[in-house]
Amino acid sequence: MNSPTLIDPDLVAMMESVFSAHQKPEIAATDNVAFDGALWKVLDELGLVRLTGSESHGGSGANWHAVSALLAAAAGAAVPVPVVEHDLLAGWLLETAELPMTEGFRTAFLMGESGTSPAVPWGRHADFVVPLRYDGSRWLVADVAADRIHVTPSRNLGGEPRDAVQIEIDTVTWSPVPTGTAETFLLRGALARVLQACGAMERIVELCIEHVSTRGQFGRPLSKFQAVQRLVTGVAAETSLARAAADAAVSRVERDGWHSPATYFAVAVAKSCTGHAASTVVRNAHQVHGAIGTTCEHQLHRYTLPVLAWRSEFGSVGQWDQLLTRTAVDAGRDGAWSLITEGGPVSGVLDLMA
Repeated sequence: MNSPTLIDPDLVAMMESVFSAHQKPEIAATDNVAFDGALWKVLDELGLVRLTGSESHGGSGANWHAVSALLAAAAGAAVPVPVVEHDLLAGWLLETAELPMTEGFRTAFLMGESGTSPAVPWGRHADFVVPLRYDGSRWLVADVAADRIHVTPSRNLGGEPRDAVQIEIDTVTWSPVPTGTAETFLLRGALARVLQACGAMERIVELCIEHVSTRGQFGRPLSKFQAVQRLVTGVAAETSLARAAADAAVSRVERDGWHSPATYFAVAVAKSCTGHAASTVVRNAHQVHGAIGTTCEHQLHRYTLPVLAWRSEFGSVGQWDQLLTRTAVDAGRDGAWSLITEGGPVSGVLDLMA
């Protein structure tokens, strides 16, 4: 979790209590993930659904340290809620385009030339969708009501809605946004998924420790077996590495802004580290829990499956690794140390759209 000097402990406690109160009493299968209107109303009343929006645009004016706490609290409680899509992406895009944000839940996405997007988060539940598209010369944004789109339901590995959305481009009013908006959109989405994954992985660490401390084999607690200790250590170490990279990226965003080359580099590192950590964390956690961890009745899958899904969104691990590799090669031997300590330009972020 983030340093208490950067986030009000009372705010963190409030967030955690809200999500704890809205956890499902039963262990629901991931194919039952749905929009929780009651929770959304509570979050709205607390000013959390537009946490980072400026006050002039109807937001709370909070920073990304607060976002980190909010996403960790939600993921750590296994409560799916689309604050990333509504606040960090849709709200930000509308504010960037100087468009008003009226009442209603929104999701945002990059749209192809045909007007179709194959995996829009929470598309079927949105009152409005906010597509971002390139018309050949500039990037454009629109605020489109749900009754003007066609939705084909689908889901990601974690059971969250990832729906195909079709829009008639010529019937929509588009507004231009500044150069660099698309790159920032991808970076914001990538960092948000990193923060969600870190929150879930931190809960996985707790589940592993609890399991090996209370379960026994051959007359001894599982925690006494060296092989089990190595597995749990791997889960904890990789989670800590991911969190350190995530916190460094958040700090860089707050210090240098989204258009800094150092921010590009920090987010790329965080996305790569978290993606690789997810492989070890999920594998080891399921080995630690054994057969019980694969059942729908056990809560482990409510954390491991979303982690695996989130690592592939806003660029896969392989794509981010390729960007970092090219960046390191371009820096050369003489520039390697300054790249590590200060960051540097990362080109080709829009290639993640492919």
